[in-house]
Amino acid sequence: MRRSRTLARTACCGFALTAVGLVASPSALADYPIASHRYLADPASLVHDGRVYLYGSNDDDNVKADGSDDGYKMASFVAISSSDMKNWTDHGEVIRVPRDASWAANTWAPSLVERNGNIYMYFANNGSGIGVAKSDSPTGPFRDAKGSALITSSTPGASGQNIWLFDPGVFIDDDGQAYLYFGGNGEQNARVIKLNNDMVSVSGSASTITIPYFFEASWMHKRNGVYYLSYSTNPANGMRIDYLTSSSPTSGFTHRGTVGPQPPKNNNNNNHAAIFEFGGSWYHAYHNRSVANDAGEPPGYRRNLGIESFTYKEDGSIVPVTYTTDGLKQLANLDPYARVEAETFNAQSGIETEPCEEGGMDLSFINNGDWVRLRGVDFGEGAESFSARVASGAEGGSIELRLDARDGKLVGTCAVGATGGWQKWSDVSCAVDGAAGVHDLYLVFTGGGSNLFNMNFWQFSPVGGEGAGGGGAGGSTSGGGDGSVSSVSASSGGGAGSGSGSGGAPSTGTAAGGGSPSSTSAAQASSGGTSDEQSGEPAGCSCRAASRAPSGGALALTALLAASLGLRQRGRKGRRPGVTS
Repeated sequence: MRRSRTLARTACCGFALTAVGLVASPSALADYPIASHRYLADPASLVHDGRVYLYGSNDDDNVKADGSDDGYKMASFVAISSSDMKNWTDHGEVIRVPRDASWAANTWAPSLVERNGNIYMYFANNGSGIGVAKSDSPTGPFRDAKGSALITSSTPGASGQNIWLFDPGVFIDDDGQAYLYFGGNGEQNARVIKLNNDMVSVSGSASTITIPYFFEASWMHKRNGVYYLSYSTNPANGMRIDYLTSSSPTSGFTHRGTVGPQPPKNNNNNNHAAIFEFGGSWYHAYHNRSVANDAGEPPGYRRNLGIESFTYKEDGSIVPVTYTTDGLKQLANLDPYARVEAETFNAQSGIETEPCEEGGMDLSFINNGDWVRLRGVDFGEGAESFSARVASGAEGGSIELRLDARDGKLVGTCAVGATGGWQKWSDVSCAVDGAAGVHDLYLVFTGGGSNLFNMNFWQFSPVGGEGAGGGGAGGSTSGGGDGSVSSVSASSGGGAGSGSGSGGAPSTGTAAGGGSPSSTSAAQASSGGTSDEQSGEPAGCSCRAASRAPSGGALALTALLAASLGLRQRGRKGRRPGVTS
């Protein structure tokens, strides 16, 4: 039988904090947290087929079964994606080591690029080296592409004093030449090396790039012929994201300023950002620790993703970002008349996901009162029915369809009965009345307690059979813009790519080429220094491994907010019989 949750449920969603003065500027707007049901960090970006994919170090690996911290133990990456920048789809784990790279013990700080029909994923094995995996799909599975590390202390030019060999950043220039940026822990410890066309071998020696206040998280993007190298500064300089510019990808860089300060609710801890262009706008993905902080959980090793937009001045300098919780513009309305994966949402309460035997992921461990929210759903002239793909090894429950609030207008209720198993799927449907125009949609799950049912996908049917003509499930936009090469999109022989920041710092005794890095606090370390911080299977395959996210815990909501700021306390749940990790 299913194990019940041991912690109470709270919400996790984003609202602009205008009541406390966190107001976005017109040129820099943000959303945090995103994918709030998971602990993810070190985002890397990839634009593919009209969607932006974010890949994160899986901080759920850092939490022991009893809910306590286990240090930086990330051994998998999780992918999420969106076409509208508001509603995000959970694709689950796309790689796990040593299963998918037998020589590696960790996967930290991914970086991806597309070339020659494959997507190449670069990752750090703690601080001791960098590997590469590949897949023909952005949702994986990614498998080892080389059979050994790509970068080690034996790589020509890679060694240095107390250097951390991690935080890969891959970039393909307009002429087709690929570069890999990496390194950490000191102004002389940033490196760049050319990659061969096969993307799994290097050409020549690594070169040193001297970077003021450099700590980690190298990331390259190109705009209007200018190369922008961004990175995390050291603790003595606030662990903000600064940047350099040059007319060359390997030398001649000048410090230009700050992309983003230390994120809010990040405890002055490690920082990391990916910069990319999508739909004609530029974005800055990052991590902070807002979910753990707001839930009262230890925040040191439990990070979550956020994202904001930013602009450039006429001289090419970056207008520094301003952090808000709900500032990004939705690029397209969501079309409810196309199939929508149940693991797609903007905010949630009590939600977990797992790999589904029918492919992709499903919502799992649904309890009475759990819900998901989808932003900007365009019902057009109106919906007349709703259908969902569900499974239940218990008695089932109901799906309430509500508009604009968790207790908003009820436009339909869909009963879910027992199906004979948690992966025994069946279709249910119900009539809908009163859903027209554009609204936020809440799916509120009700029933007799806990472990009601799973849900795979859903879809509305329009009145008269005509759809709203919206942007599809999550919208339909693709990268465009100013002819730039960004860190996220590439095609055969061209495009671009870049890397992602660290998983904090490698654990003691694993760094190559010198000292062993550790997670760092601004109060504990100085320039270039370190100190100790206090602190399954990929989606789309059968349910041999549940990609569990932590569960819920109660939290009072602050009176300063005009609407509830969702805070989900999370702890690992149990496995059903036959599901292993």
